[in-house]
Amino acid sequence: MNTADQYLKAIYLVQKLENEPAATGKLAERLGVSPASANEMIGKLEDRELVDHEKYHGATLTEDGIERARESLQTYCIIERFLVQVLEVEDFHTEATQLESVIDETVAERLDTIIDREPQCPDCFAPEEDVCALLDVAPGPAD
Repeated sequence: MNTADQYLKAIYLVQKLENEPAATGKLAERLGVSPASANEMIGKLEDRELVDHEKYHGATLTEDGIERARESLQTYCIIERFLVQVLEVEDFHTEATQLESVIDETVAERLDTIIDREPQCPDCFAPEEDVCALLDVAPGPAD
């Protein structure tokens, strides 16, 4: 998953939480980047027609953006589930966040064959807790 996909995932989750376009400040906070960096990437995503952005209003995913964001979220969920179910990593949230930028689709598909992923994934992801609601663990820290 590349940086653009991480932004799409973050926009998707912020939109779910806020039920409105994702504000640049909220994205920056969630991703741990500066608002200027978030704004720059939103512009790039808008150029690729993955995001519609209205200044001072926020970013909204296009249909293609939603599809990519859901794929990215599913990959993230696969990583989390693998870390919890197979490797029994206690701080799985931090590890999953670090790994999501280096795990590609092929590796995610291979990990998916090892884990017991829920069929409703990624809809089972709880953005408030920043973890799959069906994963039997304590909630992770908020981003």
